[in-house]
Amino acid sequence: MMAASTGCLWLVILGLLALCSSTANIGHRKFEYKYSFKGPYLAQKDGSVPFWEYGGSCIASEEMVRITPSLKSKKGAIWNKNPVNFPWWEVELVFRVTGQGRLGADGLAFWYTNQKQPEGPVFGSSDKWIGLALFFDSFDNDGKHNNPYIMGMVNDGTKTYEHESDGVNQQLGGCQRDFRNKPFPVRAKIEYYQNVLTVLFHSGNTNNDADYEMCFRAENVFLPQNGYFGISAATGGLADDHDALKFLTTSLHPEGQQPAAAQTIADSEKERFSREYEQYKDKLERQKEEYRKQHPEEAAKHDMEHGGAEQPYDTPQQRELRQIFEGQAHMFEGLKAMHRKLDEMLGRQERTLSLVSAVQQQQGVAAGAVQPQQPGGPPLPAPSVMQRHEVDSLLNSQRELLLSVQQIKTLAAEVQQKTGTLLSVQQQGGAGGAGAAASLSTEHVQLLHQVQEKLASFRADSMAQQKLPLTGCATTCLSPTYFLLFSTLQLAVLLGYLMYRSSKEAAAKKFY
Repeated sequence: MMAASTGCLWLVILGLLALCSSTANIGHRKFEYKYSFKGPYLAQKDGSVPFWEYGGSCIASEEMVRITPSLKSKKGAIWNKNPVNFPWWEVELVFRVTGQGRLGADGLAFWYTNQKQPEGPVFGSSDKWIGLALFFDSFDNDGKHNNPYIMGMVNDGTKTYEHESDGVNQQLGGCQRDFRNKPFPVRAKIEYYQNVLTVLFHSGNTNNDADYEMCFRAENVFLPQNGYFGISAATGGLADDHDALKFLTTSLHPEGQQPAAAQTIADSEKERFSREYEQYKDKLERQKEEYRKQHPEEAAKHDMEHGGAEQPYDTPQQRELRQIFEGQAHMFEGLKAMHRKLDEMLGRQERTLSLVSAVQQQQGVAAGAVQPQQPGGPPLPAPSVMQRHEVDSLLNSQRELLLSVQQIKTLAAEVQQKTGTLLSVQQQGGAGGAGAAASLSTEHVQLLHQVQEKLASFRADSMAQQKLPLTGCATTCLSPTYFLLFSTLQLAVLLGYLMYRSSKEAAAKKFY
């Protein structure tokens, strides 16, 4: 038992250490233009995309690459020509998936594989790949109404993608997010750093480029070195336009492993660039002066907003306002980073708690198996323990009963007070109403006695119920709601009768 408790303690300690530890800081980031594309002028005059090659139904234009058009049973893909020469990377994929119907098909895929894949059945690419695939699945094949869905899958070349179940049992991680027919382009940020895969998703509902949320995070992910980036898409009976607007790749380098700097420029080249810069600067100043002379109204408006050409620096008010805006922007970025880290920590905590609960369950099963049993005797029945929700429901019922008793007491006091008032009024009415008052007072006393008897019996029943053991209520007992309803109806009838009787007597007095 001591060894088991020690093992649980070590598990908890390891989980807390994993929770408190953060990912290593990225020392240097470098944009890799040879592994990226974006508009404008994305495609050349001959239709080719620099450093990329595409096929199938893929169409390249100046602003985007349409992987597949909205036609049935189409497949297309675009792959980078060069193998990746850096181990850790981050890819920001900006795309759109648009269609006419409420449902779409089939989806889009991001690839990082050991080689460029030919056309195939898995979102336009071949099956049994080696590397990473991130699927943006827009069609519900398994009929569980859990699409559109984003999932990651790592394959070693032996697994066949399960189309019938949408690969749920093969996924590395995923999240259910809608990426079809959004007002702004959808963004996905895939980061692979020190064998940790992190996928962030931008829903496209806002125009803020930094409005990302965590989709999933997986550790101990080992991908092949010198792989190839690619995007593919496919349509089926339903068809969507799958457009890739940007594919931005950044290499990640730890501290102390920064890439080699580019070759320095010769002094003659520096002088030539400096002269050209001065010439362009003088030309720009002359054009600005000519524009100010030709458009004096625009020049006056510009001077009013920016302080004029003779004021090259900001005013103190403008500087303070800019500092406030910059501070707010930094605070917002810090909050977003904290939110992202908190999501990661919560994910790790859930995994740690699941491991601890699994170990405790195994220990409980082992302890139950070790318990000795008397030979020849019948097995002991498991004691029935009242659950927490049953205790809470019983306590709530008792509170409702006490509240009903208090309300009935209040109503009885009001009835008694009104009865006394009516009796005093009738006694002041004269000899004509003496007999009626006597009969009314007698009826009131009888009704009050009946109410008191009901209250006494109800109080005795409630005390007896409190003394009973904590068991479930029988199916034939009266619920507090019905009892309160009947009591309220009885008191309402009584009050109505008294008021009706008093009004009749008052009318009779006026008549005589």
